[in-house]
Amino acid sequence: MSRIQKRFDGLKSKSEKALVAFITAGDPDLETTKELFSVIEEGGADIIELGVPFSDPLADGPVIQAASQRSLKSGTTLKKIIQLVREIRQSSQLPIVLMTSFNPVFVYGQEAFVKDAVEAGVDGVIIPDLPPEEAGEFDEFAKAKNLDMIHLLAPTSTPDRIEMVGAQSRGFIYYVSLTGVTGTRDSLAKGVEDKVSRIKQATPLPVLIGFGVSGPEQARAASKCSDGVIVGSAIVRLIAETPDPADRKEKLGTFVRDLKQALQDSK
Repeated sequence: MSRIQKRFDGLKSKSEKALVAFITAGDPDLETTKELFSVIEEGGADIIELGVPFSDPLADGPVIQAASQRSLKSGTTLKKIIQLVREIRQSSQLPIVLMTSFNPVFVYGQEAFVKDAVEAGVDGVIIPDLPPEEAGEFDEFAKAKNLDMIHLLAPTSTPDRIEMVGAQSRGFIYYVSLTGVTGTRDSLAKGVEDKVSRIKQATPLPVLIGFGVSGPEQARAASKCSDGVIVGSAIVRLIAETPDPADRKEKLGTFVRDLKQALQDSK
């Protein structure tokens, strides 16, 4: 059983919802990422998503695009991120998911990437520009190494696509709650509850809501119809806007705790 499934089983036994926190690996550098990982874990996050920076992103909004540029400027590479995970695993068993464009994986070599990532301690991967229809080769490598491949669904997903993604995904379903790119929003998009309900009828996997979950209020609202939330841009912005290391850790820890508390309050 994967760390991801164990985490969701544990949450379900306590009737709790999952908090997935996203940070761009290497923003502003990998050593800081390692430190912030610990802060986020101590704050109560259930899964941490490490974003792999890429110069031509698919779905990232301006906040995460800027973080990726800072990370690339500091010399971050996919190999260095995998090494970072290996170092984190010396002290943490929190589930780790890599979110990456397919290009870095293709350049690395699909089989080699899966092997190295799993050996380092990566539990799952999200590749937004590798849809299920084109993921056959990669998915075979992933299945052989028990790496969860997490697919996305959106407001525009048809019933047939929901069925297909539900059947092919492992770990959880990432529901993109709005059309467009990542970023903070003042409220959840309309129709989220109905769409998530339809997805949950099609798959036994947990369904998490991402894109536009900006703070505790949106997290609380989203968790009422889902199995948890994914928060990215709000965290990445906080990191970027807080240059003092001590201040950044304090503010980040408080924000993550507030998000987790909001999920607890929604029970």
